[in-house]
Amino acid sequence: MPLPALLIRPSTLTDLPAIIAIYADAVLHGTGTFELDPPDLAEMARRRDDVLAKGLPWLVAQDRGDTSGRLLGYAYANHFRPRKAYRFCVEDSIYLHPDARGRGVGKLLLTELVARCEAAGARQMLAVIGDAANAGSIGVHAALGFAHTGVLKASGWKFDRWLDVVLMQRSLGQGSGTPGAA
Repeated sequence: MPLPALLIRPSTLTDLPAIIAIYADAVLHGTGTFELDPPDLAEMARRRDDVLAKGLPWLVAQDRGDTSGRLLGYAYANHFRPRKAYRFCVEDSIYLHPDARGRGVGKLLLTELVARCEAAGARQMLAVIGDAANAGSIGVHAALGFAHTGVLKASGWKFDRWLDVVLMQRSLGQGSGTPGAA
């Protein structure tokens, strides 16, 4: 199926019901997230507010050809860890509507997410990919210059089986070539 005409834009509060539906599908049917119970509206709004308060992006991909403005996916970046030393290192998250998978939507979302994180001063982006068999996510990250940095073996238990986590990393902007700011 061809890629629809997309609008990649910052998310709004009115996008949250569609975001929740996309994520709930990933939680209940996929291994890309190790979360077991889908969050409710209040929790997803709290997560989004936290990301935005840090000056980091939370983006959506909207199908321009759909008169309802249907969302095909969303992506955001958050600090990898809360300690101050990690302030230049972000972790990306991308979730797609089932109809959008394998159509290039994730690649477009990640491309824009990388650009916005670079503009925000991030120096490294990590992908913490649930399930070593998640070829789609691993492939999208590799296509955009992420290098494989490791595997956390049998670190998640979901759907009655152990799942590995694949770690990938990409330098952003000046990477480690210059000192970070205070």
